[in-house]
Amino acid sequence: MAQKKAQSNPKKTAEAKGASTSAKKTAEPVKAVPAKSEPVTKTEPAAKAEPAKKAEPAAKAEPAKKAEPAAKAEPAKKTEPAAKAEPAKKTEPAAKAEPAKKAEPAAKAEPAKKAEPAAKAEPAEKAEPAVEAEPAKKTKTAAKKPAAKKAKPAAKKAETEAQKPVAEEAKPAEPVAEVAAPVAEQPAAPVAEPAPAQPQYDTPRRSVAFIGSECHPFVKTGGLGDVMYALPRELVNQNCDVRVILPRYACIPQKYQDKMVYRGEFYMDLGETGRSYYVGIMEYICDGVVYDFIDNQEFFTDGNPYVSLVDDIPKYCFFSKAALAALNYMNWIPDVIHCHDWQAALVPVYLRTLFKDSPVGRAKTVLTIHNLRFQGIYNIPTIRYWSGLPAEVFNMGALQQAWRDANMLKGGLAYADRITTVSNTYAWEIQTPEYGEQLEDHLRYHSYKLRGIVNGIDYGMWNPATDPALAVNYDITNVLERKPQNKLALQKELGLVEDEGKLVVGLISRLTNQKGLDLVNAIVPQIMDGNTQVVVLGTGDKEYEDTFRYYENAYKGMFSACIQYDEARAHRIYAGADVLLVPSRFEPCGLTQLNAMHYGTLPIVRETGGLKDTVQPYNVFNGEGNGFTFDRYDAGLLLDAINRAKTEYFTSRYHWDEVVQRDMAKDVSWANSARQYKDLYLELTPW
Repeated sequence: MAQKKAQSNPKKTAEAKGASTSAKKTAEPVKAVPAKSEPVTKTEPAAKAEPAKKAEPAAKAEPAKKAEPAAKAEPAKKTEPAAKAEPAKKTEPAAKAEPAKKAEPAAKAEPAKKAEPAAKAEPAEKAEPAVEAEPAKKTKTAAKKPAAKKAKPAAKKAETEAQKPVAEEAKPAEPVAEVAAPVAEQPAAPVAEPAPAQPQYDTPRRSVAFIGSECHPFVKTGGLGDVMYALPRELVNQNCDVRVILPRYACIPQKYQDKMVYRGEFYMDLGETGRSYYVGIMEYICDGVVYDFIDNQEFFTDGNPYVSLVDDIPKYCFFSKAALAALNYMNWIPDVIHCHDWQAALVPVYLRTLFKDSPVGRAKTVLTIHNLRFQGIYNIPTIRYWSGLPAEVFNMGALQQAWRDANMLKGGLAYADRITTVSNTYAWEIQTPEYGEQLEDHLRYHSYKLRGIVNGIDYGMWNPATDPALAVNYDITNVLERKPQNKLALQKELGLVEDEGKLVVGLISRLTNQKGLDLVNAIVPQIMDGNTQVVVLGTGDKEYEDTFRYYENAYKGMFSACIQYDEARAHRIYAGADVLLVPSRFEPCGLTQLNAMHYGTLPIVRETGGLKDTVQPYNVFNGEGNGFTFDRYDAGLLLDAINRAKTEYFTSRYHWDEVVQRDMAKDVSWANSARQYKDLYLELTPW
């Protein structure tokens, strides 16, 4: 659909000359952004629920704006109804007649429109964009519950109080509290008090634009997709207004494509091509987060997000520039732009050069490194041709690398206001030659703006108490009884010997050298002792796939090689295994060990990156720790860690069970990580 619109607008083709041209068209499309229209539709039902026969006189006096301070003064007790103070105040005259049925026509009149500005003013003082949707939901429930409590004591004074609002408009605090009582004449069943809408926000509001190449559930190839999904949702809960900007790949499932709403289009020049390229904006809203998809079939028609550098360099040069141009076009200017990996690394460079004088140029930038190994390196002429960046950015302090090449990630690191990695240890490691991937000197130079924040996991997706993929659900109170049932179900599913007394070792990973699989291959014959079973799930290098298939054939009933990607089976392995191997050569953060601990499965990890930050070695003398670790990258040390785990499992089961419960009690959710990101945003934007 978006492509057809591109062809039917030749007039726009002549007008568009890049991101600055697109910024001039912001006036009209801004009104099309749905996030501001949604609170209106959610305010109208509230008006219908309350009698509002003489709403118009009250609306003209505009008491609603003064009523909101009263609502915020006592949010927990009697002022929750004031969250809908606008409709409540307008209904006061209607108390004389008390006909609830006649209030509905009045609610459809102008009071609902007048209520919109006040409703938008309440959620935040500094951010007006798309976040109104969530507070509107909270207000809706909040207005119904407290009103029911006040209905009985206020019924006797309904007639006398109804005459006060017009005379006391100068003092809105008292009338709002008194009028809320007659509003809820109809009986309402007592409901548990809802969580307060605003008091949980103990820090100022900020607007954040996430720009990245993948996001669950639309498209995901690794941990980046999980972060782009879970972190924005948690930031919304911490009083941030968040938009996620993604390419509209053809591989995005059709069920999501069908729900996208067209929000506008423009044309943009790109690099030295001499052409204007179509940029469409398709929008999808879920859980308070607005997802904007950059549409261009010329760049995003491939079945996979990543094809080859030859194809990916033009694609992500276009995407980085189009994302900034789209923010200008929508007139949604964030406080912070948070970019991820090399695919979005040119965003800070564009922002400080071609976009510095546009509205979006005032935003601060954060660039997160999820895996330093992938950097977007290609020859300088090609990247200059597609990006159109000025010559001064292609120097050794920014994009230039090895004299003839340009490194997109390196340029982003130079121009970003802050750099983050996904663990504290990895932030230190990448400044050394062993882990720096030729950027260690560059990172040491910019170390003053570098910090590590460990990832979390989404408890909505990873929760053994509610996980539909498991044979038996469990939590910390019954894990010792029910986890063995999941082990038996997993053994049956994979054709292993069904015996809950055996130690089941899980391995869920991409089958590559980075994940330490050469160490695993070297010790498999030594750990297959008749009391140990091994389950492998993943795809990758052919040598590892073939080796694990060989072991499955050699140790029938004791070794299972699932050479595939199966999300549901991964959940069952976390629940059914006793330990999980993560012997990585390097690991920026790692999510598998966090998932394992939350499912009561003890991790065996190498002390590197996020593995070192999240897993503390078990101490046999005092019982402390939550897993088994080894330091140097050595097969013998991995074997020793597995044998230590076996010893505890078979000889000290009581202590083992203590560690299982300790791991399940550990908070590995996104709440703490999101709080650290929010603090970083506030540090960048002290206004």
